[in-house]
Amino acid sequence: MLVVAALGGNALLQRDQPLTAENQRINARVAAEALAKIVWAGHRLVVTHGNGPQVGLLALQGAAYKPDEAYPLDVLGAETGGMIGYMIEQELENALDHSQPVATLLTQVVVDPRDPAFSRPTKFIGPVYSREEAEARAKAAGWSIAADGAQWRRVVASPQPLEIPDLRVLRLLLDQGVIVICSGGGGIPVIRQPDGNLSGIEAVIDKDAASALLARELGADALLLLTDVAAVMRDFGTPDQAAIGAISPEEAQKLALPAGSMGPKVTAAAGFAAATGGLGGIGRLDQAADILAGRAGTRISSVTKGTTA
Repeated sequence: MLVVAALGGNALLQRDQPLTAENQRINARVAAEALAKIVWAGHRLVVTHGNGPQVGLLALQGAAYKPDEAYPLDVLGAETGGMIGYMIEQELENALDHSQPVATLLTQVVVDPRDPAFSRPTKFIGPVYSREEAEARAKAAGWSIAADGAQWRRVVASPQPLEIPDLRVLRLLLDQGVIVICSGGGGIPVIRQPDGNLSGIEAVIDKDAASALLARELGADALLLLTDVAAVMRDFGTPDQAAIGAISPEEAQKLALPAGSMGPKVTAAAGFAAATGGLGGIGRLDQAADILAGRAGTRISSVTKGTTA
């Protein structure tokens, strides 16, 4: 099978961990060991990943420059794609005993400059702050901010991904047996000009939505959205909550889920499963191979009926 595995932010940074190179390296090693099990099981693999904390850190570093010297989010997205891709690439090569080639591809993703997301920023980036500190930073830098649990963070536009111009290169690499790390942070956001040329735009694309688009376009058999929770929960936060094992795309799309956590993952996985007939899996990173085998996580597929795990 061709598997697209999307690593959540926890793949490189646990919540409340300092954003150090050492912490990211340790977490990348853990992620690589889980991904290697998919390859050892005989599957072809494409890896995507988030970049919210990393792109936010680079934006903070850029605040040291004059406003007209700061790098835009598309350039920062490319920088994080290279940095995170390098760590995952190296650790995955090591986990596979250098038995298979691994490559990182900086991936452009086309968005619509008229997308309503540009007027309603919702994508969290960067570290968490108290409300007072967040409001002070927002006033000084012109940020938009929003509550993230008990803390506050910067939010930026997160438009829908429409097209992946680099698919030709991705297919060439896959045809040669290369494990590809791509669409980092949802991909580098670009717009298509009237003459067909591409140019960057200030945004951070949702990683799950971009991964679902990538999986559909590549004809993948499975899309795994890997995080730090074991499964999607029905009636979450109530005495009746229960983990969902298998569920159809139609049932999944009717679930009432938080917009900022499981909601986007279920939307992406259900959309992929409905469009392709493949498997949309959601669960813990260290159980990635078990999700594929039907032993763990939430599995969204047109051939399943709703059950609890």
